[in-house]
Amino acid sequence: MADDNVVSGGRERSEGEVWNDLVLDEEFIRAAETSEPSARARMLAARWRTEEPEPQPWRSDDPPAGWFFSKARRRRWRRR
Repeated sequence: MADDNVVSGGRERSEGEVWNDLVLDEEFIRAAETSEPSARARMLAARWRTEEPEPQPWRSDDPPAGWFFSKARRRRWRRR
């Protein structure tokens, strides 16, 4: 564990003091590489390894259920 201590100014610095000089500014953070995929990406990759996804159209003609032609919209449209 003696390797963990750094000699500075004639005395050894403890492990906590070594981290006191580290500055985590915006430049340091933006320079860091980010290559880890998100949890959703990992989940989908694992699922797609076992079974390929079905092809989906880029835009389908049908809106999601209840999205545009809901009963509440119809009521508002009739009142006008």
